[in-house]
Amino acid sequence: MIDPRLRDRVAVVTGVDAPLGVGAATARALARQGCRVVLVSEPGDGVSGADHVRDALRTAGAVAESLSVELAGPAAASRVFDHAEEVAGPVEVLVTTVGHRVPDTFRPDPGRGQVPFDAAGLDAHFARNARAPALLVAEFHRRHLRRGADWGRVVTVSADTAGGAAGEVSHAAALSALESLARSAAVELGPAGITVNIVAPGPVQTGWLSPEARARAAELSPLGRVGHPEDIADLVVFLASHQARWVTGQTIFAGGGKRML
Repeated sequence: MIDPRLRDRVAVVTGVDAPLGVGAATARALARQGCRVVLVSEPGDGVSGADHVRDALRTAGAVAESLSVELAGPAAASRVFDHAEEVAGPVEVLVTTVGHRVPDTFRPDPGRGQVPFDAAGLDAHFARNARAPALLVAEFHRRHLRRGADWGRVVTVSADTAGGAAGEVSHAAALSALESLARSAAVELGPAGITVNIVAPGPVQTGWLSPEARARAAELSPLGRVGHPEDIADLVVFLASHQARWVTGQTIFAGGGKRML
C-alpha cells in the first residue's frame, strides 16, 4: 500500500457547499488519508453543506472543522487561515474549488438557462473564481514563510472549459485567469517547497445533470460514463501526496478522455 504521507497534515478545502460536490468529496478523501480538514463554504440559509460533511466526518472518526465565509470579501483569506490555525493548526494543504457559475452569452437572445453577458456577471465570476482563490494562495504562502515551513501543497480545481466556452463566457474567462494565476504561483512558491497544480474536470455528476445531459456527457468519454466527484477527489489527493513531490505547475485534465474524441 502506498502511503501518501498526509496523516495529521492540516488541509483547507473551499467550495464545500453541497454534500455531493467535488469539494465535499475531496474533504472526505483527504480525511480518509488522515488529514485534519477545515471545510469552507459560502454563507447561506440554514445549515451549510460544509457542516453536514463535517458532522459525517466526525462521526467516522476524522478531525474536521468548518467555516462559512464569503470568499470574495477582502478579509476572507485572513479569516480562513486564522480559523484553521485556531481549530486545527498551521495549514499545509490548500484545495480551492470553483464556487460560482452562471451561464452567460454575448448573443442578444440568450438560450434557456442563460443570461446576457454584462459587467456585473463578469465581475462576480472573477471575484469568486479567480481573485478569491488567488488571495487564499497568497495568504497561504505568507504564513508558510512566516513559520519557516518547507512543505506545502496547493491544488486548484478549475474546469475543462477554461480555454473558452460558448454560453459560459464569464465562467470560462475567470477560469482562464485562475489557471494563469496558479501557474505563476507554481514558479514563485516553488522555492519554499510548495507545489501548485490545477485539476480541470470534465462533466461531473454532482446531482445537477439531468439523465439526458448525463447520457450526452458519457458519449464524450472513451470510458463511456460521466465523471463522479470521487474521480476528481482522488486526483487531488495524489497531487497533495508525497508521491507528487516532483509535479508542479501542471494542468491535469480529468474528463475520462473527453478531449480525445
